[in-house]
Amino acid sequence: MKFGVVQFPGSNCDFDAVHALKDVMKRPTVLLWHKDHDLQGVDCVVLPGGFSYGDYLRSGAIARFSPLMQEVKAFARDGGRVLGICNGFQILLELGLLPGAMLRNKNLKFLCQHVHIRIEDARTDFTRAGRRGQVLRIPIAHFDGNYYAPARTLAEIERNGQVVFRYCDADGAVTDEANVNGSLHGIAGIRNEAGNVLGLMPHPERAAEALLGSRDGRTIFESLIQSVEKRRPARRPAPAKKVRHDR
Repeated sequence: MKFGVVQFPGSNCDFDAVHALKDVMKRPTVLLWHKDHDLQGVDCVVLPGGFSYGDYLRSGAIARFSPLMQEVKAFARDGGRVLGICNGFQILLELGLLPGAMLRNKNLKFLCQHVHIRIEDARTDFTRAGRRGQVLRIPIAHFDGNYYAPARTLAEIERNGQVVFRYCDADGAVTDEANVNGSLHGIAGIRNEAGNVLGLMPHPERAAEALLGSRDGRTIFESLIQSVEKRRPARRPAPAKKVRHDR
C-alpha cells in the first residue's frame, strides 16, 4: 500500500504523518505538493494538520483551490481513500467532500492536549482494526474544531451512521466535559456516505509510538492498510506460453 501526504504552505504535520506511515507503519509514502496534478499512484491521500495558507480567511478555505485538490476530488469520487487530519478535516469540509463546517472552540482558546475518542463504527475502512465502543487516546491541537452542521444535515449524518468518532471520557461516556471544543453531538470524526473519505480533528500520527504517550492512532492506519491490502485483487498468473509443434 502506498500513501501520499499533501503539502500546503503552512502545513506543519506533513513530516509527522510521513514518519508515522513510512517509518512506523513501514509503508511506501510520498509527499505530494499542492500545486501538482499527479497523485503518483497512491492508494490513500492524507491531508495533514497545520495551518494551510496561514488559516487566512478561514481554515481550509484557500487550500481548497490548490490544483492538486481537483485530483483529490476525482480520486475520492472514484472510490480512493482520503484521510483528513485536523486542518485536513477542515479542508475536506471546504471541498464539500464531507458535510458540515468548523467553528471556533467553545472556550475560544487554542487547545493542545490529549483527548479520548470512541469508535462508533468498527466496520469502516478507517476503523476495522478496532472495535465498536473502543476508546482511543489521541492528542488534539486546534482553534477551530467545533463541528457544526444544520439540524437536517446533522440528522442525516446520524441516520446514515456517518459519525465514526465521538469525544468521550476515559471510560467511553460521551459527556459535555469530554467534548472540549463543543462539537455538536460530540463529533470528533465523520465519513462520507460512500465510506472512503474520513475527517477527524485528533492527530493519529502523534499517537503512533509509545514514546509519544500513546499508540492508539495506529488503529486508524492499520485499518487503512488492512482495507487496501486485503481487498486488492490477487494478480492473475501469466498465461502459459503455447508450444508450437511443427509437423
